[in-house]
Amino acid sequence: MRGPLDNVVVLDLSRALAGPHAAQMLGDLGAKVIKVEHPDGGDESRSWGPPFVGPDHDISTYFLAANRNKQSIAVDFKTPDGLALVERLVKQSDVLVENFRPGVLDRLGLSAERLHELNPGLVILSITGFGHDGPEGGRPGYDQIAQGEAGLMSLTGPGPDEPYRVGASIADLLAGIHGAYGVAAALYERTRTGAGRVVRTSLLAAVTGVHSYHGTAWTVGGQVHRAAGNHHASIAPYGAFRCSDGMVQIAAANDTQWRKVAELLGLDPDDPRYATNRERRRHHKDLVADMEAALIAHPRAHWLGELAALGVPAGAIRSLDEVYGWDQTRSQGLLIPVEHPVLGRVELPGPPLRFDGLEGTEHTAPPALGQDGAVVLAWLEARER
Repeated sequence: MRGPLDNVVVLDLSRALAGPHAAQMLGDLGAKVIKVEHPDGGDESRSWGPPFVGPDHDISTYFLAANRNKQSIAVDFKTPDGLALVERLVKQSDVLVENFRPGVLDRLGLSAERLHELNPGLVILSITGFGHDGPEGGRPGYDQIAQGEAGLMSLTGPGPDEPYRVGASIADLLAGIHGAYGVAAALYERTRTGAGRVVRTSLLAAVTGVHSYHGTAWTVGGQVHRAAGNHHASIAPYGAFRCSDGMVQIAAANDTQWRKVAELLGLDPDDPRYATNRERRRHHKDLVADMEAALIAHPRAHWLGELAALGVPAGAIRSLDEVYGWDQTRSQGLLIPVEHPVLGRVELPGPPLRFDGLEGTEHTAPPALGQDGAVVLAWLEARER
């Protein structure tokens, strides 16, 4: 596989989701990713399910989600021989990814200082739950805990008294995304300086970093946003509305779009309650009630067609099987075929980036535990010659 990071070698010491997702993104960009796993069971996400697939129902679809385009080598680097092998790999790598709790790698003899002694050009991505320092930097971090601690759950759900977690493991995934772009920046910097550096992020930082207008509502405006169901905190109408056979999403982000929606639904766009976005937000409950009283007359497909004809952003709420069966999803390369050593040819969710000239790039399936040990050792020996 070739891509913008072709010839970059990533040593992936991480497990679970945040670190593996970051390493997978680098692999999607063409890097060679060597995943180091403990011989006894490997990455713990290999045991996370259901669902499990395969002839023996022992292959975790969770693991498959975060480990495409990688090679697996089984190493216990708590042993002298295992540590020595990891150090040899460090010398031949450009990037190291880890998501241990602060201090764990230090105790294993792989502190940042030691890693840069072995390889001064190494870019180290270190992901933690709550940060590498500060009064609570040593806390273990899992996605839902971070969603709660970083305020995301207070913004999600039907109302202020019912905080919900985001359905996807968004804290882990965002930390991986932030980590990967930090690595890309550090690799670019290295072209000028020749030196690597440590890139740090956390689940707390990743979620706080996407508060966006919710953050400034408090830090500048002194207002604490709370969960408001399926409607936007600052724009109206912008949310999910009931029609005769379910819900349709409508996003009228300016007054021109609002006038089109109002005229379609038989509402007065100049009603003093609704004439401006500020007034529409202030009278939001009335607005939703008036819109739904009109929308209930027809099914979702009718309204989607009418809104599309007017150029008003609108959409359905699809289940995942509908998303992956949708022609638009497939047209964007968001499903990729791979050959798995046990499952045969399967489709995986694909990378979210596309590069001109790299369409049709082949991807590799997430590896079985230790399946590439001999290949990696042969590559390492060749590099060391």
